[in-house]
Amino acid sequence: WPKVKFCLFLSPKWFPITQTLLIARVKGPQTTSESVCVVEEMEIAGSDSNGREFQNAEEMWREEVGDHQKKTDWYRQGVGYWEDVEASVDGVLGGYGHVNEPDIKGSEAFLNTLLAERFADEGRNRHLVALDCGSGIGRVTKNLLIRYFNEVDLLEPVSHFLEAARQNLAPENLMVSDTQKAANFYCVPLQEFTPDAGRYDVIWVQWCIGHLADDDFVSFFKRAKGGLKPGGLFVLKENLTRNGFVLDKEDRSITRSDLYFRQLFNWCGLHVYKTKDQKGFPKELFPVKMYALTTDVPKRANGSRSKAQSNRPGIIK
Repeated sequence: WPKVKFCLFLSPKWFPITQTLLIARVKGPQTTSESVCVVEEMEIAGSDSNGREFQNAEEMWREEVGDHQKKTDWYRQGVGYWEDVEASVDGVLGGYGHVNEPDIKGSEAFLNTLLAERFADEGRNRHLVALDCGSGIGRVTKNLLIRYFNEVDLLEPVSHFLEAARQNLAPENLMVSDTQKAANFYCVPLQEFTPDAGRYDVIWVQWCIGHLADDDFVSFFKRAKGGLKPGGLFVLKENLTRNGFVLDKEDRSITRSDLYFRQLFNWCGLHVYKTKDQKGFPKELFPVKMYALTTDVPKRANGSRSKAQSNRPGIIK
């Protein structure tokens, strides 16, 4: 869900970051590819929503999920937060229901580009299947995915959200053809889910990955890679900090920086195929970025030129 930028109220020393990271970006007329190579381990400083500062993410995670009981509590409290939230668009968007329209518009433009570049005839002659991770009440599926995919599976750990999704996506409540449907509803958390092998063309992960600790983030994507069809890809859409991270003590989630994400992608064995910044959100919210991630190294188009500035994360003003 979209979040207010806590860092507006933190001291300037919240931003220190030390890294040795080589990022090569290339962009061609038909595709954008970015490869990330971690040369040395980096330390990313951050803070929590109470203003406490951490020298690095390892320090924070050790305190939050450093043993089995702490990790169990982390995930239990995260789901518990959402169990008290109304199953409505305004509820799942944290009181910012009005961002639904620009969110779907931005996602649809990004998805259209990916379908055109990754699938023959934009996938029209292919039985397309998507997985909506952290699906909530089915907002993204109903407004976007089900219009482009023949089948959409929904994955959501909050039971009353998933029940609302079943109702919202019942055939009588949809304006799509009989060949498009919400197929399966899984009430399972991300860190425990393993998809059926080779089922999905696109695995869509939006506003939920922040609930996973780094080790579970990596484990999830490594398992989920097996759920992709050949040529399939992930779309990750998330809030970003300018640097480092912000831990939300209330809902047990972390907002990461672009650099932080790229290190995790590297550990997952994923490659950034294309990115896009979300537009049209209120300025008090964190910037939001979309990443298209592939298991194969994206090919550089002939005659393409590097444009290192093209995909820099937005700056918090």
